[in-house]
Amino acid sequence: MKRIVVLLVLTGAVLPACYHATIDTGLTPGTQVVGDQWANSWVLGLVPPDVMDAGAECANGVARVETQLSFLNQLVSFITFGIYTPMQIDVTCAAGGGGDADLTVVTSEDEWENAVRSGEPFLVTF
Repeated sequence: MKRIVVLLVLTGAVLPACYHATIDTGLTPGTQVVGDQWANSWVLGLVPPDVMDAGAECANGVARVETQLSFLNQLVSFITFGIYTPMQIDVTCAAGGGGDADLTVVTSEDEWENAVRSGEPFLVTF
């Protein structure tokens, strides 16, 4: 009986802990957020969800991408023994006026090295 109580306490301590990752692109965040509360991921996230194309909805680009496992996402993962691990993805669109016009376009390795040294944002195209 004592082991069951310890197992329940440990499970209760682990489930609320959330995996959370944020990627900021450097663009000014706008107010529009595009997301998916149940992006399908498999085997504890080893098989990631499909690529989310926010380009059609974010006319000025993407300012921030956040991925996390909410409490319900983790509960479903726990119930399925990690085989199905849904995750929440939130994409914050950039505010107007901060698109690619502020970026240096880099098309060669030499330009890339100079852009990295400058510390300014740049766009790489090949």
